[in-house]
Amino acid sequence: MARSSSGIVAGLTVAALAAIGFLGYQASATAPTLPAKPGAHAPAAPQAQAPAKQDPAKPAAVPADSGTGTRVVYSVSQKRVWLVTEDGKEPRTFTVMPSTVHPAPGSYLVGSRAGTVTGTDGVPIEHVVRFASTDGIAIGFSARVDGSMPEPDLSKKTGGIRMSRADGDAVWAFATIGAKVVVVA
Repeated sequence: MARSSSGIVAGLTVAALAAIGFLGYQASATAPTLPAKPGAHAPAAPQAQAPAKQDPAKPAAVPADSGTGTRVVYSVSQKRVWLVTEDGKEPRTFTVMPSTVHPAPGSYLVGSRAGTVTGTDGVPIEHVVRFASTDGIAIGFSARVDGSMPEPDLSKKTGGIRMSRADGDAVWAFATIGAKVVVVA
């Protein structure tokens, strides 16, 4: 009897992995290759709403407690993301606008992606890369289609970690299904 139960569990696991793979492929296949430029469909965000630009001469260091290997590193307190590759090149790093619901520090895997959807805050977003869930709220990276990055409405529980459209494009290309995401405080 134990043998048949393990066979059922193995079969269900294989079916679940196949479904996740298919949905990941489907999301990738329907994503726009080159999203519309800001201003083409909506006005660009006012300069005051964008996070401060990083000094390219002094890139922020990848947090020491973020592990090793190829990974996306997200620091909640620094409001920053790093795209770290295995080859030792300087990682791409940029600031983000955190959501109202934060993932716990730890290591996650990208579980789903969507090319364009409406966010839980009712705003059209693109290049959604989901990696966690907290209190039933899906958490992931995304960019608003209008290019803006306003502070989130604190009265709403949302999990969208927003970034510029260019940074959203980079995360979309980097963080495919199964990619490692490390969250640090």
